[in-house]
This record gives sequence, C-alpha cells and structure tokens, in this order.
Amino acid sequence: MTVANLWLRVRAIPGWIWPLACGALLLLLPSLGLSYTATRQIELTLILSLIVVGMNLSLGFAGELAMGQTAMYAAGAYIAGMASKLGVTDIWLQILIGAASALVVGLISGIPGLRLGSWSLAMTSFFLILLVPDVLSIFKEQTGGRNGLAGIMPPTSFGQMIDPKGYYLIIVAVAIVVFALMRNFIVSEHGMALRVLKQSPVLASAMGISVFRAKLTAYAIGAIPAGVAGALFANLDLFISPEAFTFSFAMTVLAASIFGGSASIYGALIGSAVLQFGMNQSTNFQQYGLVISGAFLLLGGVAFTGGLSGLLRGLIRRADAAAHRKAGVVAEPAVVAELDTLDGARLRAEGISKAFGGNQALSDVSIDAAPGAVTAIIGPNGSGKTTLLNMISGFYRADSGSITLDGEPIQGLASFRVARGGVSRTFQTPNVPAHLTVIEAVEAGRYAADRAGILPSVLRLPRYWRARRADRRDAERALALVGLSEQRHQLAASLPLGNRRLLEVARGLVSSPKVLLLDEVASGLDEDELEMLEELVIRLRDAGMTVILVEHNFQLVLRIASDIYVLAQGAVVAHGAADEIERNPRVMEEYLGVTAETSAAGGGDDE
Repeated sequence: MTVANLWLRVRAIPGWIWPLACGALLLLLPSLGLSYTATRQIELTLILSLIVVGMNLSLGFAGELAMGQTAMYAAGAYIAGMASKLGVTDIWLQILIGAASALVVGLISGIPGLRLGSWSLAMTSFFLILLVPDVLSIFKEQTGGRNGLAGIMPPTSFGQMIDPKGYYLIIVAVAIVVFALMRNFIVSEHGMALRVLKQSPVLASAMGISVFRAKLTAYAIGAIPAGVAGALFANLDLFISPEAFTFSFAMTVLAASIFGGSASIYGALIGSAVLQFGMNQSTNFQQYGLVISGAFLLLGGVAFTGGLSGLLRGLIRRADAAAHRKAGVVAEPAVVAELDTLDGARLRAEGISKAFGGNQALSDVSIDAAPGAVTAIIGPNGSGKTTLLNMISGFYRADSGSITLDGEPIQGLASFRVARGGVSRTFQTPNVPAHLTVIEAVEAGRYAADRAGILPSVLRLPRYWRARRADRRDAERALALVGLSEQRHQLAASLPLGNRRLLEVARGLVSSPKVLLLDEVASGLDEDELEMLEELVIRLRDAGMTVILVEHNFQLVLRIASDIYVLAQGAVVAHGAADEIERNPRVMEEYLGVTAETSAAGGGDDE
C-alpha cells in the first residue's frame, strides 16, 4: 500500500474519532500514575479551554470581538460558590446554576452591545471585566469582596463525596461533553450561518439570516461554557479570589484563542494547553502576565494566520490534495440536474424613488416582473440598476413608492425577512465565504428555507438528520445545474471569478426562491460558462421562476429577456420586448452610445 493510499484511508476515519480518543486518554491518565502537578495543570487547562471555546464562537465564527467570557466565568464561579455555602453541594446542580448565571450575564451585556452595533459589544464586554471587582465589593457580605469567597463546601455527586481523582474525571468528562456539543453546533447549518455572517453581514441578510439574532445566539451560547468553567473552578480549591478574574486573565483567554486558532473548536484546547503550561514555567507570571499574553497574541496573529489549528488545517489540506493526485482518485459522479415546476411570484415596484443626500439615485421607477418570465433591467453605469435590486432586497428603504410580492408589501421589511419571503439574489461582486467548501457554501443558502433548531442540531436528533440530508440533496442538484459538481469539495474562495459567479447562482437557487435577482452575473464568464448560464436561465423561466436580470451583456439580454426596462439617470427611459428595445433610438444613445444618425449612416455603408 502506498503512502498516499494509507493517508486517504486514515482521512476516511470520521474526524470526531481523534478528539474522542484524546479525551479517553485523559480519562485514563490517573490510572497511569499521573502526578499531582500534572493533574492540576490538565484541570486548569480544561477549565481555561471551556472559556476559550466560548470566545471562539463569537470571535472566530461570528466575527464579533467580545471579552465578556471572563465576567461570565466569574459569575459562574461565584454563583456556584454561594450556592455551595447555602447547602447546594451537588456539582451537577452547581454546573447548571453556573451556566444559567453566565447565560443571563451574556444576554444582559449582549443585547445592548449588539443593538448599538460596530465596536459596542467589544467595549461593553471590556467594561464588564473592569466592573467585576466593584460588583464583588458592593455585595461584600455574599461574595467576600476583595478578600475572596471562602467556606465553599466540598462538592458531591448525587449525595456522594467526590475525591480528587473523581473530580479530575468529572472535569475531563464535562469538557468532552461541552466540546462535542460545541462541535455539533459549529458543523451544523447554524455554524455555517455564523461563518457566512463573519464574511459579510450583507450576504448573511440576503440569505435570510438575522444578523442581530445570529450574533446574539453565538455570544449567549458562548457564555454557557464559561459559566460551566466557573462552577468547576469554584470547587477546585474551594476558594475564589477576585484576582482570578482580572483584565490580565481576559488577555490570557484572548491570547489562547488567537494562538490556538479562533476559527476552530479544538484550537481552543490547543491554545489553552500552550498558554497554561507555558505560563506555569514563569515564576513571575503575575508580574509579566500581560507581556506573555501579548507575545502569544503577536505570534498567533502575525506568524501564522488562523493560529496553530489553521496551520494544521492547511498542512492537512495540502496532504489531501497530494494524496488524491498520487492515488488517482476519481471525482464523485455528478447528480442529474433536474428542474421541477417552480412557483414564481409576481414582483411589482411602483413609483420607487430614492435619494442619497443630493444624489437622486432612483426617480419614480416602476417595474412588473411576472412568473415564468425574465425581466431585464439594463442601462449605463450609475443608472440605478443595483440600487433598485437593493431596494427590492430590503437593504435600502424607498423615499416613496411600494414594492409587493404577489400583492403582499415587502417594502420596509428587514432584508433577512425579504429573503425568507422568497427573494434570492446574487451580487455584482461575488461574495463567497472563506473556509467553506463549494458544497458547504451552497448548503448555507438553504438556511432560510428549511433548518433544524439549535437543540436538534446540537443533540443530533432525527430532525437534524432529515434537514442535513435535504441540504446535501438540494445543494448537489443546484451545483449540477451550474456545472460545478466536480468542484464540490474545493474551497469556494479558491474558485476563479466565473465559477464564483455560478456558485452564487447555485446558492441563490438552493432555497427554492419565488424570485431570483441576478446582478451582472454574466460578467467574467467564458463562452462555455455563458452558454450554461443562458441555458439555465431559460430553464428557470420555463419552469415558472420569476427572474430579474441586471446585465451589461446586451446580446444575452436580447436573447433571453421577456421584458426589458432601460434605466438612465435613475429613471425608466424605455420599456418593452427585446425587438422593441433593440430598435429604440433612446436606448441606442443612452445604453450603446450610438445616435440614430450614426446608426443610419452605418447601415448605408453596409449596404
């Protein structure tokens, strides 16, 4: 057996086997005579990794810098400690209480921070850390103030006392469960939605993803592991000090996230191990903690993009490609591209006007797009074509006029609600998420159409598997329609421009929309790709889809459009069928730059 074949066999093993094997090894270490010092370092590493994995969900996947996990960690620790002093010594109840308290802190800080937008959540979470000592001092009788919380009772499990070895096993088991659940969340359609959101909130909205809700979900779910970590930490030494939740510790969490790889679940464990064991070697950590954390931040952010886990993923990807080449692996067969009858919807925009300051982008524009037809919008650059599509998609609000979908008003709705109502689109500049494969990028387009809830996705309930199979089936069919089946496992961002445009079309189709908006989709396509696109649009039209096409390729428009609107300086200057528009002197002048006299003279020369 060649090395390439051996590598491919190893890669065929499900990815979750390896972290599970590492977890099993950690469970067995006490039986192998692990020393107290090593045991404690592993416990502290796992506790730190629980905090970091929550930060990764916000920072690495949702693209939102938030350092509030340290405050949530403190909330979980102090609530669990105070519950213990009140007689609640069961570790499992304390974990639930700690997780709930962290979730409350996450919601209280996350809602206003995300509502304000921009860097508000980062600033809100930053000040949350600075407030921890003051809050502890205010409730000094309950928390012990700056002297710390003492008198925590030894933990129990269902009424039984827990010895040090048993507590080590509990920490490892809880970490395994938390990482498994977080991994399930990230590889589900909810995790793909977060990665799309990180790439582009505009793209996420156009795919039916509520930006505010998705970011709040990531921040709130990321709070739960921090609360669990706090409860475990409180019962480790049976004493909690405010010094454990300082800004220096928050920087340690951030450094572990960046160094291990913020866009990775298991990167949290890698970064935490490096930081925890590395800092243990420094006898002056309290004095130089920020310097050490800063060094790891610079190393992780500058030396290699994506942290250690990103470096490892890149090496594995290159090894996969080399093994496939050497082994001569044949690409998977393409799915037969079939189109059923599509339920298009009539879209009407009436009297739409929009100004940006003193610039009148649209002036009393009306269009009527019917099902089973291709409605084209053409015109020179700056005529308002893309602005009109943005109005239909819900990204802009009209100064006047109305937009309806089968008689129902959509003007004024949020863009994600317009998408969920059945309006899908491509963009003038292809918007493709990084780190997603081609088929994953298309599957993400079904988020608005059909998805399992967070709980079924995390627990892998039957509802999740049904949605997963539907995602893969529809994505394969959409890729076959645009001729990208053979590229299904390539990184979407690595495709050439023409293929990325076709990928956007596939992503727009996979949600079974009622209206498809194509914004200059033919730009950058070669002759074969253009022919495939033309055939696809005709098939969509004949199947009943409502297609609105903004395009500069005049000949393509004339061949496939049922109805053409010509914009110039924000107003409709001509409207009609292809043969009418082709002969319209105003169109020739505004769009083709040819006057009627020049056209006549040219015609005489030809004769």
